[in-house]
Amino acid sequence: MDFLPSLPVFLAFSLAMLILAITPGPDMTLWISRSLRDGRTIGLMTLAGTSFGIAVHTMLVAFGVSALIVASPTAFLILKTGGAAYLLWLALQAIRHGSNFVVKAEGEAVASRRGAFLNGLWVNLLNPKVIIFFMTFLPQFVTASDPDVTGKLIFLGLWSIVLSMPLGIGIVYGADFMSHWLQTNRKVLRGIDYTFAGVFSIFAAKILMTQSR
Repeated sequence: MDFLPSLPVFLAFSLAMLILAITPGPDMTLWISRSLRDGRTIGLMTLAGTSFGIAVHTMLVAFGVSALIVASPTAFLILKTGGAAYLLWLALQAIRHGSNFVVKAEGEAVASRRGAFLNGLWVNLLNPKVIIFFMTFLPQFVTASDPDVTGKLIFLGLWSIVLSMPLGIGIVYGADFMSHWLQTNRKVLRGIDYTFAGVFSIFAAKILMTQSR
């Protein structure tokens, strides 16, 4: 299998991704936020959306599209402005409607599964820091002269999803478990809404300060 990296490279990449997977970011914040408000089904769909976004970024890097986006100042400005605006919108939604999202009917989340998936997808796709990360991180584990470099990049990107998925599922289930207690402690839940709003705002500011090079 020519697309498989050597064992030392595979182990080094896996260790690096496991460390990165436990580092909080917009994706993790969104999983927790949606799970607390809408339950684990919506949380898992949000996780699926962010994971699909990583798959898209992997393909973009593997086939060189991300390099074109970052190389174009206009395209990069549009991307990071859109990403920051979307995170700020999420922050506003958390403040305005956060606590209302915990209402469920017959054990199922009222929120749309499709909407949750798209929510996770757009948070990931509109984050230029993710593009830059994949452009600079993945290539460290391949050789430019390798005739199978594209296949190896795709494999590593998809493997990163597989590695981080158990952690994401654990976070979603943990947040869903906590939501039952939080529904009887509305002041705590409201405080979490403001906390997530602040976190999303910070990530939005960081995205706006991201430089393409």
